[in-house]
Amino acid sequence: MQRDPTPWLVALGLSLGPAVGNGLARFAYGLILPAMQSDRAWNYTEAGWLNTANAAGYLLGAMLTFALVDRFGARRIFVLGIIATPLALAGSAAFAELLLQSVFRIAAGIAGAGVFISGGAMAAMLFRDVPARNALAISLYFGGGGLGMIASGAVLPILLHRWGDPAWPMAWVYLAALSGLAVAPALWAARRCAEPASRAGRAGVRLPLADMLFGTLAYFLFAVGYIVYLTFLVALMREGGASAALVAATWSLLGLGVVVAPFLWRAVLRRSTGGGALALACLATGLATLLPVGLQDTALTLLLSASVFGLSFFMAPTAVTTFARKNLGQDLWGRSVGMFTTVFALGQIFGPVVAGRIADTTGSLSSGMAAAGAILLAAAATALFQRPLAPQ
Repeated sequence: MQRDPTPWLVALGLSLGPAVGNGLARFAYGLILPAMQSDRAWNYTEAGWLNTANAAGYLLGAMLTFALVDRFGARRIFVLGIIATPLALAGSAAFAELLLQSVFRIAAGIAGAGVFISGGAMAAMLFRDVPARNALAISLYFGGGGLGMIASGAVLPILLHRWGDPAWPMAWVYLAALSGLAVAPALWAARRCAEPASRAGRAGVRLPLADMLFGTLAYFLFAVGYIVYLTFLVALMREGGASAALVAATWSLLGLGVVVAPFLWRAVLRRSTGGGALALACLATGLATLLPVGLQDTALTLLLSASVFGLSFFMAPTAVTTFARKNLGQDLWGRSVGMFTTVFALGQIFGPVVAGRIADTTGSLSSGMAAAGAILLAAAATALFQRPLAPQ
């Protein structure tokens, strides 16, 4: 008997949520940052601020989703977010002032959080009676962010090299158009995915936050560190004279790693019940972040760094989602994803602007990247203390 492929198609359709909300609306700014910084005469603090603004919107969106997911349902929030994101990206193309750019980056963050949380909760419903397939479906969902990174990394460096720094609005238009193309298949998938259970059946039951302390703190530190790499990697490469082709190859390799990672991490996620998978993800991203700093940033070093980082960084949200699925009741999955995303957004607020300030003060991006790498290693050590939870 042939197996029904529909659940896997649903997982693929849902994965366009992270492709749009993360790969295009958040991470791709790292590709555009050097051009905008040059054209608008921004310092690193101002350039980093736009990703901090996006993270602030992400925090607001996470809090709203966390509060409203039980009332309105994950599917409805996913639909609103996936439709709103292309509009926010189009706004970034239309205005050059830092204030208005901030408004649209905040809007993209709000929409992205809604998509990420609600889509993750729906993906966790796939194959819920078959743990191995469930873990793979969750991994494939988060791996969708890599599709967005490949689509942006293969085009934007060449576009900006061909047309110059003042062409950065064209880059935002390209991202908006790609996001628009993803809307229809993502909506198709959302309509065919089961709605996660609400808390109505277990009134008064709360997340065991105290027992989740080390995993939560590690995830916060991870968010502080990883976003620095994605915000300033291309700027660091440009500072070192990297060609547009090398930038395109490096960023595309990052995205490819995100797509491939679920298959490499499948066994780790299946076996991990505590903080082990999160610790490994933080350790790998930390080492990858330190590679261009500790060694000469040659093409080989940059490609190796991008490979390790791409294969690791999206496994952190996958790890905490899998942790929630294994340790919490189904009616708390949506709330746990919302809580982790809130903590994640808080960490992302600090990373870019602090690293930018360090770079402005020291005159080098390498110092900011080194600090990010150290924070990621601290996150790995913290995650090791997270133990499985008692049955809920």
